[in-house]
Amino acid sequence: MHSKKANAAPKPALRVIKKYPNRRLYDTDTSSYITLSEVKQLVMDQEPFVVRDAKSNEDLTRSILLQIILEEEAGGAPMFSEAALANLIRFYGHAAQGFMGSYLEKNVQAFTDIQAKLAEQSKTLTPEMWAQFMNMQNPLMQGMMGNYVEQSKHMFEQMQEQMARQTEQMLGAFGIKR
Repeated sequence: MHSKKANAAPKPALRVIKKYPNRRLYDTDTSSYITLSEVKQLVMDQEPFVVRDAKSNEDLTRSILLQIILEEEAGGAPMFSEAALANLIRFYGHAAQGFMGSYLEKNVQAFTDIQAKLAEQSKTLTPEMWAQFMNMQNPLMQGMMGNYVEQSKHMFEQMQEQMARQTEQMLGAFGIKR
């Protein structure tokens, strides 16, 4: 007897969620309506998905992700201070807007990688080993944080160099040389 999975068609690589005008979200994978918290769980489970407008087929994934962030920020302990949010807003329309997005994305990814490495290493730790780990300067941790800081510094320097090149090009276009 064949299992149900053997007869089932392979799942598409990208889960499609349709957003209807009544703001309801329909998961085409499960053929059911889902909530925003269930979409958040897809993110947490690293499930690849796209949210599309049911009528126009426009990609709404970013706006749904921003909506999840807004709900998370409104409840519990927010991740961003008012000052951090104000600084992010100031980058919109600024020459460095594209760089800032890339810079933040790379830094968040580097932080996520460090967190994953620590989680992997902590699986083998006993409570006693964990206590020792917490009570001493761990060279591995220093190395990982050092790599993160160095990577962040390098990305910032690249961003500054690229901005300087663009400024020179812009000034050159106006016939101004430094």
